[in-house]
Amino acid sequence: MSEHKSQFGQGTGGAALPVKVVPRASKNEIVGVGTDGALKIRVTAPPVEGAANEAVIELLADALGLPKSNFDIVAGLTNTNKLVSIIGMSPAQVDEKLRQKAAKPAKAKKPAKAAKAKPKAKAKTAKKKKK
Repeated sequence: MSEHKSQFGQGTGGAALPVKVVPRASKNEIVGVGTDGALKIRVTAPPVEGAANEAVIELLADALGLPKSNFDIVAGLTNTNKLVSIIGMSPAQVDEKLRQKAAKPAKAKKPAKAAKAKPKAKAKTAKKKKK
């Protein structure tokens, strides 16, 4: 995560987390904290019928180790800027957990195998017989 301090708010029994969502991304991931203090999240789901919102809650629940029922989008249901309520964790705990997740090195990807060149098939031409 970036060095910029997030703007987590203290909620009743939990934390309020500003989130910037990028739907239809290539993968689900927590990118980090933007300059505006919002947590930037990318999800593969489209912003249709709440699919992206559900993906955001699933990603946060997995990252923070809490059940999905502890999360609620309280503002921005149809916007990329959202406010997520998290029950059962203080803002400091949320910040610490997210920093731990960001500090873990990503798994090294195996190098892509070079595609073998296939020999081009010779085009068969039909020779017309001359009369």
